[in-house]
Amino acid sequence: MDMARATRLSKALARAGFLGLGGFHPEPGDAVPPVCPGGPDTRTLLLIGSVGPDLFRAFGAAPEAADGAPDPLDRYTRRLLGAIAGDFGLVPLFPFDGPPYHPFQRWALRVGGFSRSPMGVLSHAVFGPWAGLRAALLSDERFGRFEANGTSGPCETCADTPCVAACPAGALSLEAGYDVPRCRSHLEARRDAPCRSGCLARRACPFGRAYAQDPAQGTFHMRAFFS
Repeated sequence: MDMARATRLSKALARAGFLGLGGFHPEPGDAVPPVCPGGPDTRTLLLIGSVGPDLFRAFGAAPEAADGAPDPLDRYTRRLLGAIAGDFGLVPLFPFDGPPYHPFQRWALRVGGFSRSPMGVLSHAVFGPWAGLRAALLSDERFGRFEANGTSGPCETCADTPCVAACPAGALSLEAGYDVPRCRSHLEARRDAPCRSGCLARRACPFGRAYAQDPAQGTFHMRAFFS
């Protein structure tokens, strides 16, 4: 993909509320499928995400946000990124397709800039815990220069772990990670819990605060968590 085409792709993604998080040239151990069943191997994977309020603003003006049907954000993501992928001769994969589900977190770690966190989400060197993994775009062409620079997210050097201390449910630990049933039980028992407008543990993270979700966005995602 030449520079002009890459710039057009970046602009198309931005208009829909997304951004490219990087990419890599798959190897056999990466579990990247071919571009289509029985088709050629994938030679380039581009990881597409969202940060800050951009996606939520674009989604809020889309028909999926108001039609009352299930999974509105997933449907918006599939429609917009499916169209963008088609325009650029790419094949989209989504983290909500499954089972079986594609190993998006593994792919993000392969891209670089991410580390695992006690919260179950990955944390990014720039965006902290606020980078959502929305899709992967596959190509049978080898393009892009993706250097393995060894960078990772901030969790590996975070000694204070404020996310663990901030969780009122005690659902996080360095040893066991994120206890989903304990988190859900806490929220179900406390209808006025502050966590219902966004995870307090994520908000306690000192990294990427400029990209944090606002309360309306946090409430939307917590409602989806309970659906």
